[in-house]
Amino acid sequence: MRKTVTEIRSMKADGKRITVLTAYDASMARLLGNCGVDVLLVGDSLGMVMLGYDSTVPVTMDEMLHHAKAVRRGAPDSFIVGDMPFGSYHTGTRDAVINGQRFLKEAGCDAVKLEGGLAMCEIVRALIAAGVPVMAHIGLTPQTASQLGGYKVQGKGIEEARRLLAEARGLEEAGAFGIVLECVPSKLARVITTSLAMPTIGIGAGADCDGQVLVTHDMLGMFEKFTPRFVKKYADLAPMMKTAVQQYVSEVQGGFYPGPEHGFAGESDYLELVSD
Repeated sequence: MRKTVTEIRSMKADGKRITVLTAYDASMARLLGNCGVDVLLVGDSLGMVMLGYDSTVPVTMDEMLHHAKAVRRGAPDSFIVGDMPFGSYHTGTRDAVINGQRFLKEAGCDAVKLEGGLAMCEIVRALIAAGVPVMAHIGLTPQTASQLGGYKVQGKGIEEARRLLAEARGLEEAGAFGIVLECVPSKLARVITTSLAMPTIGIGAGADCDGQVLVTHDMLGMFEKFTPRFVKKYADLAPMMKTAVQQYVSEVQGGFYPGPEHGFAGESDYLELVSD
């Protein structure tokens, strides 16, 4: 049975670690859902992993909804969070609510995720008031990474750390049910985690968060362009996939595939068709 926002939030109080992985299509969503993953995140990382963009910035609402719908079809019983893409909530509460509701109404998501700190609190409140559950995201925020000096750890200095703690508390007060901490020092992530009632989901933020999230293609070794330091590869599928494809190409070109066992029998040899 699909978890609810309340159940996800209560996992922290119950001492249960929350597992989150990205999903972008029905087949992967079905696989992950059947493996017991608590939350499937339709991340805007699909822009880089699936669509070939250089960053997450170009991803559109239509692209996000297209993939989110597929994930819902593949995992009807999973708790699904849709990532609000760049520009879909930065232009004010009205646009944020309209786009947030689209994730729930059109794609069947259970919640949305958005990046940003205290400046996003008004947006979070508006979404909550409109019936859209929100997962927050602070630390390294990929949509605005250029403003942060690139893809690097956030909160290493004491002032930055104070800012991130204040952002986390502000977002919780605004109504977020959970928060992603990305590329934050482990000790700071522990302080933030113990300061909040809502669960923290870490990605490059150490072991003391209430849950963890990874890009599935990273942890399965399917995305070869780069691998972040915080990723543990639980498999290295890309070389295996290449070997399989190369074997297929070789067998087709050499006339070894398909073999007799891959064909279908008919009632005759059909030679009469040639003579007609």
